[in-house]
Amino acid sequence: MIPAGGQLRNAQLQEIEQPSLTWKLDLAAKKITGRTDNLDAIKQAVFKVLQTRRFEHLIYSSDYGHELDLLIGDSPLLVQSEMNRLLREAIEQDDRIESVENVQTSVQGENVTVRCTVVTQYGDFDIEQEVERNVSASHL
Repeated sequence: MIPAGGQLRNAQLQEIEQPSLTWKLDLAAKKITGRTDNLDAIKQAVFKVLQTRRFEHLIYSSDYGHELDLLIGDSPLLVQSEMNRLLREAIEQDDRIESVENVQTSVQGENVTVRCTVVTQYGDFDIEQEVERNVSASHL
């Protein structure tokens, strides 16, 4: 039997922003050292995304991580244009991030260095990431 009434039909749904509070990682000491929030939490989230290759770990959804290493070995012009798209695709999955700007890439043999500015609701910050070819992800 389907309930009658329709109280939810006229209810106002309210979107509530989730806190960005998370565990703070101390990478040098390889341990958790408390908690972090706001801009520092977003910096840590971007760092983690850029350290994780997409589709490589079953624990993460298919939206998490990057595919930047797939372009290494292609023509530098293609690498520069596609790196921009792939970087934005990886980082902008986080709804606290408004945009990725000033993307610059430099190709050195089998490595690519990516620099950009991440614009968030808490402020902006610059990142630099060196990407190496993943042998298992290389294409023929």
